Amino acid sequence: MKYIGAHVSISGGAEKAPQNAEKIGAKAFAMFTRNQRRWASKSLTDKTIAQFKENCKSTGYDPRHIIPHDGYLINLGHPEAEALEKSRIAFLDEMQRCEQLGLRYLNLHPGSHLNKIDPDHCLKRIAESINLALDQTAGITAVIENTAGQGTNMGHRFEHLARIIGNVQDKSRIGVCLDTCHIYSAGYDIKTAKAFEDTLQKFDNLVGISYLKAMHLNDSKKPFGSRVDRHESIGKGSLGLEPFKFIMNDPRFDHIPMVLETPDHSIWEEEIRLLYDLIE
Repeated sequence: MKYIGAHVSISGGAEKAPQNAEKIGAKAFAMFTRNQRRWASKSLTDKTIAQFKENCKSTGYDPRHIIPHDGYLINLGHPEAEALEKSRIAFLDEMQRCEQLGLRYLNLHPGSHLNKIDPDHCLKRIAESINLALDQTAGITAVIENTAGQGTNMGHRFEHLARIIGNVQDKSRIGVCLDTCHIYSAGYDIKTAKAFEDTLQKFDNLVGISYLKAMHLNDSKKPFGSRVDRHESIGKGSLGLEPFKFIMNDPRFDHIPMVLETPDHSIWEEEIRLLYDLIE
């Protein structure tokens, strides 16, 4: 069974997310647990935590189908010690918030070397950062998102993901979220049945399909291999509908949260229906 949703708003509090997902017919959802553009946020209150759990229960959302995202300021591979420590503190806070809310996953962007350290050293730092957070939490899996490779961002090659995972000590609490726009922009073709299968086989060979814990379903405004991260509504970009048809009919993507991060929030409900209509 496929669990499709979107990255919904937490305006008014994290406890609002389940109802916001339900309104658009989502079976899964992504969310932030705090303001994603600030280093510090107020702690979650007991009331918010209890209400979030109750709202998930009343709307029927299982924690396995909720994939919260960490803040955009965090760089777990930062080349400078002070900024790295700031990122690690913020990431641990995000992990602890997920723990408090009874969630299972935290989706993260790996990090960037900023042309100040070599990429291999950056990958090691990212893994070290994840290890530190895992050591101080329980039950939360860190889910690395593949990137488009824009600027100095790491994670656009499957080898990067494999290297990070290889240096994470607790393999039971590490996973990957594959973003369709990022895959295509990074230079992995998924537009034809053969190309899609070849790319998925590369991922399995280098990383392992067992590490796939979530997906972001986005079309791309930019062409193949552009290394530019610009999402487009489903079927309206350079990917078209075919890759999403492959995903919706492939049992390897059953039972994981698959969420839209497409730019037009007003048509999310329509896009979710469109994706389910692709099932043959």
